[in-house]
Amino acid sequence: MNKYRSHNCAELSEKEINQKVYLSGWLHRKRDHGNLLFIDLRDHYGLTQCVIENKNKFFTILEKSKPETVLKILGKVIKRSDGTENQDLKTGKIEVSIESVEILSSASELPMPVFGEQDYPEEIRLKYRFLDLRRDEMHNNIILRSKVISFIRSEMLKLGFLEFQTPILTSSSPEGARDFLVPSRLNPGKFYALPQAPQQFKQLIMVSGFDKYFQIAPCFRDEDARADRSPGEFYQLDLEMSFVEQEDVFNVVEKLMLSLFKNFSSKKILSEKFPRIPFQEAMKKYGTDKPDLRNPLIIEDITEIFKREDVKFDIFKNLVEKGSVVKAIVTKNTKDKPRSFFDNIDRWAKEQGASGLAYFTFERDKELKGKGPVGKFFGQDSLKEIMKICNSNIGDSIFLACGKPKEIETILSLARDKIAKDLNIINKDQFAFCWIVDYPMYEFDEKSKKIIFSHNPFSMPQGNVKKLNFEKPLDLKAYQYDIVCNGIELSSGAIRNHLPDLMYKLFSIAGYSKKEVDEKFSGMINAFSYGAPPHGGIAPGIDRIVMLLADKENIREVTMFPMNQNAQDLMMQAPSDVTENQLKELNIKKDIKKN
Repeated sequence: MNKYRSHNCAELSEKEINQKVYLSGWLHRKRDHGNLLFIDLRDHYGLTQCVIENKNKFFTILEKSKPETVLKILGKVIKRSDGTENQDLKTGKIEVSIESVEILSSASELPMPVFGEQDYPEEIRLKYRFLDLRRDEMHNNIILRSKVISFIRSEMLKLGFLEFQTPILTSSSPEGARDFLVPSRLNPGKFYALPQAPQQFKQLIMVSGFDKYFQIAPCFRDEDARADRSPGEFYQLDLEMSFVEQEDVFNVVEKLMLSLFKNFSSKKILSEKFPRIPFQEAMKKYGTDKPDLRNPLIIEDITEIFKREDVKFDIFKNLVEKGSVVKAIVTKNTKDKPRSFFDNIDRWAKEQGASGLAYFTFERDKELKGKGPVGKFFGQDSLKEIMKICNSNIGDSIFLACGKPKEIETILSLARDKIAKDLNIINKDQFAFCWIVDYPMYEFDEKSKKIIFSHNPFSMPQGNVKKLNFEKPLDLKAYQYDIVCNGIELSSGAIRNHLPDLMYKLFSIAGYSKKEVDEKFSGMINAFSYGAPPHGGIAPGIDRIVMLLADKENIREVTMFPMNQNAQDLMMQAPSDVTENQLKELNIKKDIKKN
């Protein structure tokens, strides 16, 4: 191939026996057998076992070489002796008998070993990410990411989309997360913003007369890290289409996701026609708009039960009289579970900040009764009614929570996942996709006591635009949708509002004046006044897709050079200080207040 290698480290087989070859790579592992020294040489493609006798003059060099030293090896391919073949390696039937060795780069003592897949502190892994990425699992995750992106590009082109790039330096947006700001040297005192998403630009592409656009878009948001969210930056498959309705977007995305997930995983897709779940139904049944449909547990509202005479559970009854609700989760056939199982769930709920979860099990001795700490407070008729509402049977158990609706949704959504994991009833060999649809256009913000956009402010409201009742904005629904898989939101999307007058009206309800809309969204609102097509789109997160396909729970496992929880790049020491001259050029002075 070149002066460094005739083959890569995954290429040799019995076909090359007795051939002279030269390989280059990292010293992955070595095993000293006295007269013989075995080394595993590793490159991007795989491993080749090499062997050297102690009478060879290069024996001492290899013996002293530290792991991860970069070597060039010249030798002859020989067949491994019977019983020493490694069926897990492509090169497992041969080895290279070393004739000479050249050290291309020596390695210092490693802060973390590359051989093996042991867990190491995140701080070490991120500081020495170049070593972490040499590890087999991490290396394969990043290769998977590359292949997924290439596959997506190919599929999008087949579907008739064109790839365009939108600007990175743009204007700040009043909606969404915090912007990353970039000072302008040529325009003192003014700032660019890094795009949280190419939202306005991709809509402008549609206004410009292009029909289908996509890009693998970098996005920048100054928000806190989570397991499924990187701080700072991430990538998404950004797409937009002209002259479409909601179902047209769904059809494109479903085709892509089915093709993608079938190609890169052997897991079963629970439903190839992704269920459409209205937002209100999702909140009612799952307590979240990101439900994991592999989980069979459902939340039921049993508030009315606590208005009955034969219910003596006074704590809940008093709260219900003051406006609280009671919701429940039933677990099937858990009568034989030990008390510790139920107490652990109750204790866990308290650790989440809730008041706990009451529980009991449906039993029938001579008569129907509830076994457990609060079961005695329910009469037979109440128990029968609960069983009917919750579709439960004798031997099932019920967990109860009482409080304000949003509080109960939050804790029971978490409890639903926690209980299912403890019962091991989530099928981990499945992908369960769904669409969450019919989002409310607005919501009431308890902090500001104002009506705000609940989702995307650029969305088209549902219904006949000329007959919309703006006097009841909280009743308006929008053509907004999320795609969810296994409890992870992959993306939000919408059919866009392309009508300037309607946009002014919708923004005015959320407290924006016409002047503010013109200032903040001048490019888009101006463009719409010259004829804009109905259009819509979505932007599934690349990082989250790869995380699912790699079967990882943290997005940093599929990101090449991620930041830590504090949005710091420990390897490159970013963010960093800059010189006074740099600040002077930008007309910036630091005024940092000490805590």
